[in-house]
Amino acid sequence: GRRKRLSTSVICDSDESEGSDILVRKVSAKRRCIVDDDERSEKQQPDKTCPTENASTTRKQKMFAKLKELVRQSAARRSCSSANCEVSNSEESVEEDQLCQLPFTPSEGSETDNGSIKDFIVEEEEDNDDDIDNTEHVKSENQPHQKKLIPSNSELLAQYIPQLSRCDHYVHFKRIVKAFLINAIDDSFLSSLFDGTRQKKYAQDMLLSFHYLDDRFVQPRLENLICRSRWKDRYKERVDCYPNVHISLINAKNMSCQACELKRWCKFSVLLSGRLYNSKTLEVDDFMSDDKQVLKVGTVCANRTRVYHNLKHFKYKLYMDCCSVVELDGVEDEAVKDTVERLFSHLEESGWIQKRYNDLEGYMEDADNFQEEK
Repeated sequence: GRRKRLSTSVICDSDESEGSDILVRKVSAKRRCIVDDDERSEKQQPDKTCPTENASTTRKQKMFAKLKELVRQSAARRSCSSANCEVSNSEESVEEDQLCQLPFTPSEGSETDNGSIKDFIVEEEEDNDDDIDNTEHVKSENQPHQKKLIPSNSELLAQYIPQLSRCDHYVHFKRIVKAFLINAIDDSFLSSLFDGTRQKKYAQDMLLSFHYLDDRFVQPRLENLICRSRWKDRYKERVDCYPNVHISLINAKNMSCQACELKRWCKFSVLLSGRLYNSKTLEVDDFMSDDKQVLKVGTVCANRTRVYHNLKHFKYKLYMDCCSVVELDGVEDEAVKDTVERLFSHLEESGWIQKRYNDLEGYMEDADNFQEEK
């Protein structure tokens, strides 16, 4: 009966530790089993045990429980995901065997005579870097996904497209301007770039920058504008197809808005025009090139149309500006590479590229700050 009371005191000490309830229950179960083993081995000895031996056994039992708790936390830290933080039964048996092989000397027991399990763990955290990392892992187990997604995405980004992770946004933008200047002289450049014909490093860098502009700058904001709106699909398709827009104020009329089809005071007229073009190669389609659409919309839909259209067709407008620069240059009998480098240097020195980049940032900010649909 006396041995049972010693076992109960060890379990209570372990309950005061910083581990979770699940771990404490498992420690308690294993401790009870180990106490029984000790009890069986000691029943073979005479009942005349001296107080010194009882104190030594108690210290060993406490030390064993503390070490076992640390091993469990270490196993949880090594777990590959939060869903697998609880160690399996097979791992527990292996860890128990390892612990059983640890020597327990009187000096070890004397060092923890006056300390609880909590004090023991804090002491290890101060002395060992591994235990500091372990404690941080235990504290972050309640929020595993938020802290692990960002590093993993960054690692994948650096592994598969390292140029993207190291590049400044403005560097990507300058590459796109240079690609547009090349295509303005050689109109097959973009098509050969996107179909995979061009494999040189400068071409792959440009291709990467195009993906960066489309997939990271523009498309997420366009989708956000649409999902928060009540636009009908037909209106969205019209805004997507026409590269030119003119929004003007008209006499207000209480009618169905032609963008969201809800009853509104429609006081804006949206004029859509221009030729349809390929979103990647920017090649234009001359079919119905003079077609126009005039739509009457409410105030919110008119503002959303302006923000959406500016961002949607920014790349095409930038390309048209680059084509105008090449046409105004008028230099002939010069290598394409030399012409592009000369024009690009002039645009960069004059601040033309920076101004266009500022326009893009303004359009993105308008999209980020656009109000919710009422």
